[in-house]
Amino acid sequence: MKIIPIGVSAIAGIGSLFVCPASAAVATFETFSLSPESHWDGSDLSGTAGVPGFFGEIAYTQNRQIEGSGFRNTYTDWGSWTGFAISNHTDTITPGPGNQYSAITGGGASGSANYAVGYYSTYETSTNVTLGALTNLSGLGASFTNTTYATLDMLSGSTFGKKFGGVSGNDADWFKLTISGYAGGVATGSFIDFYLADFRFADNSFDYLVDEWTYVDFSPLGSVDELRFSMSSSDNGGSGMNTPSYFAMDNFLAVPEPSSLLLGFAGLGLFLRRKR
Repeated sequence: MKIIPIGVSAIAGIGSLFVCPASAAVATFETFSLSPESHWDGSDLSGTAGVPGFFGEIAYTQNRQIEGSGFRNTYTDWGSWTGFAISNHTDTITPGPGNQYSAITGGGASGSANYAVGYYSTYETSTNVTLGALTNLSGLGASFTNTTYATLDMLSGSTFGKKFGGVSGNDADWFKLTISGYAGGVATGSFIDFYLADFRFADNSFDYLVDEWTYVDFSPLGSVDELRFSMSSSDNGGSGMNTPSYFAMDNFLAVPEPSSLLLGFAGLGLFLRRKR
């Protein structure tokens, strides 16, 4: 699999590599207490109960405060969740929704244990992170990768999702995470598109699925107090997106490591060479 070294358009983000980063608390998720091979997804019903839904279900919603940021989570009493979960699962080989909490890397960024798993639903607006105050994101970002569930589904296909590239390998499939900036509950108009998989290249050897922790620069978002995450895919059906709408995130609001800066320049050249 091909790996794009930096997830945001290099042209949009390259100038920010020289900007002194703002002061912000980095969420590494390591302060979140988890037993080995476990996760938290709101099933403890620690959120605030809402009014009964259409089918009588009760949704428990919260902005879970972790190392300075609020990670929204919604869990219903019938066992479904959206938003963010915290995980340290390491399973990189088991397909299907039973393994929805594992990153394809087998652990957190930079060898850490914990990381966040985001699950996006078009029926909810809960995959977002609130900051403590209006924050200039110049020089800040986070690391992202695919989950095992989404990766194996795209590689092999499933009952609902197709094998990316199709039988011939020529299908122009893609799987995208969009990060949008908000301030005071209003969209700022700034956003970043990060392709977790891209099979649109004329030369199939350039097709890729992200299977490493990849730093995404948030500088293009400007000053915001909330980030909202949404997902889209080339594979859709009557009920919406067929690709499992999960992503993994770590080191939220971190500055890039020196190696990431060098990879950013490499990514610029790679981006230009790959553009059709």
